[in-house]
Amino acid sequence: MRIVRRVSRSEGSAGRPTEQRTTTFTGTVYADSLLDGTDGAAATSVFFAPGGRTFWHSHERGQVLHVLEGAGLVATEGDAPQPIGPGDIVWAAPGEVHWHGGGPESMVIHLAVSLGRTSWLGPVSDADYGGSQ
Repeated sequence: MRIVRRVSRSEGSAGRPTEQRTTTFTGTVYADSLLDGTDGAAATSVFFAPGGRTFWHSHERGQVLHVLEGAGLVATEGDAPQPIGPGDIVWAAPGEVHWHGGGPESMVIHLAVSLGRTSWLGPVSDADYGGSQ
């Protein structure tokens, strides 16, 4: 067992903003790595500004999202985006291609626990993001 205390992490590791288009996010996103994944599990606290979202991606052994604050969206490839809010738990099965992020006019904060390797794909188009609007 290993306990990772917030104060033990190196200065500057928290809250790295990612703006505009990168290889994993669209929009304004702040990701705070809590557990780095070296043992096969990564834990990240993520803040998505309105419209901020991940690229399409999947996880080798799945992913659990626990929504802490705000209102966001999540979608599996081929399906319309679904709303998520505080207290919701989302399970993305191993290999399931999906995305998640803030709502069009709302931010969302969630804890993401990712198991195994993450495979990043392309950006979520505005049409796919707004599919349920």
